[in-house]
This record gives sequence, C-alpha cells and structure tokens, in this order.
Amino acid sequence: MNLPNLITSLRIALCPVILVLALSEDTEVRLGAFILFLAAALTDIWDGRLARKHDLVTDLGKLLDPIADKLLLACTCVPIYLISHRPEEFNALPWWGTLPLWVIIVIFAREVLVTLLRWYAVRKGVVIAAGKSGKYKTLALSIFCGAALLWFPLAQSAAERGRGGGMARGIWSGFHGAVITVTLGAAIALSVFSLGDYMWRHRSVFVRTR
Repeated sequence: MNLPNLITSLRIALCPVILVLALSEDTEVRLGAFILFLAAALTDIWDGRLARKHDLVTDLGKLLDPIADKLLLACTCVPIYLISHRPEEFNALPWWGTLPLWVIIVIFAREVLVTLLRWYAVRKGVVIAAGKSGKYKTLALSIFCGAALLWFPLAQSAAERGRGGGMARGIWSGFHGAVITVTLGAAIALSVFSLGDYMWRHRSVFVRTR
C-alpha cells in the first residue's frame, strides 16, 4: 500500500459521502457534494502522476484505480438521475430535463462489462490498465457529473431568490447548460465506443484457448 494506492483508497472512501450529500435538499450541502467530487476527481490525476513519476505503478493500483473511478461515477450518476426526477423545476437538467433511464443503463452496462472482462483477464494472469478511449469516456462523464452537481444547487438558489441576475448570470447559465448537454452526449457515445475498443484490443485475452 504505497502513497498513490492510499490516495486511491481515500477516493473510494469519499464516494458514499458524496452520494449522501448530493441527495440533500439543502443548497449548501449540495455544494459540499460538488466540492468533494472535485477533490476526488483531482486525486485521480494526482495518484496517477505520483505513481508514474516515482515508479510506484503496481498491479494493485491498476486494479484499484478503475474501481475507484467506477464507484465515484456510480455515486454521482445515481443521485443525478434521482434528483432530475424530483418534481421541482430547478432539479431538471438543461436540455435533457429528467435524465432518461436508458442513459444510466448504457453507462452502467459498459462499466459492468468492462469490470467483468478485466477480472476475467486477471484470472488468466493478465492485468489490463485503462485504455485511452476509456479515459476519454471517464473525463467526459466526470465533467458532466461535476457540472450537474454544481448545476443543482445554483439552479435551486436562483429559484429561491428569483429570476434576477442580469446578463452575466444568463451567459453563465447558458454556458453551464451547454457543458452538461455536450459532455453527457459525449460520455454516452464514448461508453459504447470504448467498450468495443476495449474488447477488440484485448481480444487475444478473452478468446478461450485449448
């Protein structure tokens, strides 16, 4: 258990806390969920750089890191889905409105399949690290989750204080909404593409040999 793996373990420990805070109806608590998510996302960058810089890359780290990523995204995607289905208007996502169930199914099905394939590879003595397409998917999904976690408390605060704010707030709201819309669309497309890419690149591992 070196330092990068310890940081990854800390990220795993933060996941249920983020889930609980995100589901709160208090704007300040919701902001706390966003801040913790941002901190957890930054540790994902930090632990990887530490491991590579100080030659601390381990098989344990290769397994823990994607698990931490998947758990973090699960503990944010699920609250986002549930919050978007609450009746208040400020809980709706830009353009998407209530997050469709099929989006969650596509995202989680990809994660489950990749995890099962990765563990199958481990049983055959092969440890597979995350590929580039998977990292791009994670990046897009992370940006979406962070933007959505920030959107909810800001939209709730604006609704409670009235629709004022002028042009600056309108520009920011438009930009913020565009980020949420585009990154979720990209995450869905990359989820499908990265699964196919993952299976193709490692097809020799998954083909049953006699």
